[in-house]
Amino acid sequence: MNGELSTMNCELRNPLHFSPMVNTVTIAPSILAADFARLGEAVEQVAGEVKMLHVDVMDGHFVPNISIGPPVIASLRAATDLYLDCHLMITDPLRYLGAMKDSGANGVTAHIETVPNPVPVIEEAAAVGLDIALAVNPATPVDTIMPYLDRLSMVLVMSVQPGFGGQSFIEDSLHKVEVVRAAIDARGLSTDVQIDGGIGMDNINRAVDAGANILVAGSSVFGTDDPAAAVRDLKSRIS
Repeated sequence: MNGELSTMNCELRNPLHFSPMVNTVTIAPSILAADFARLGEAVEQVAGEVKMLHVDVMDGHFVPNISIGPPVIASLRAATDLYLDCHLMITDPLRYLGAMKDSGANGVTAHIETVPNPVPVIEEAAAVGLDIALAVNPATPVDTIMPYLDRLSMVLVMSVQPGFGGQSFIEDSLHKVEVVRAAIDARGLSTDVQIDGGIGMDNINRAVDAGANILVAGSSVFGTDDPAAAVRDLKSRIS
């Protein structure tokens, strides 16, 4: 399939969901780095190279930035069949799960920092038909998400401080990825491991070697003159 690197087996986690990335090394371009006045064009530029888009939803409370919400996600859904991976950098993710589903999201990620008891979020996401992931910030131990690992479709390790694109990669995040991947493998789970922040040609290989199989790339894709070629270059680095 286009946009996937077959270095791992690929299988569907849930046929009701659009295109889960189970055990597939995948580039997920982050539209936060795209020109918001030309989002449809930006999506079209990379659509032939990827299966997933990373959509950052920020509320100005949990992170010091405001981005987009359900209306823009609905517009993206009307423009593409790509899997919409919605990263909820918001203080009350439970409140918006229904709206995320209705707007066309396929999966959502909540931060363990905003939901120290994520069980209600996990259960509601399942009830409305969303893949559910938990994210950990650079300062948050990955131990906080381990009790819920077998109920998650994905774990997101932040490799920058959440809120703004274009930041430098935090090297310590690779150890977190290793710990999460080891726990997933030890339990025989098919949970995806995503890394987000500062991913580019100089570190994408190391992120995959550490155990990440979904790699969010923002500026290294949409900050270039040819986003599709940038995705191909990233994939060639790890293929």
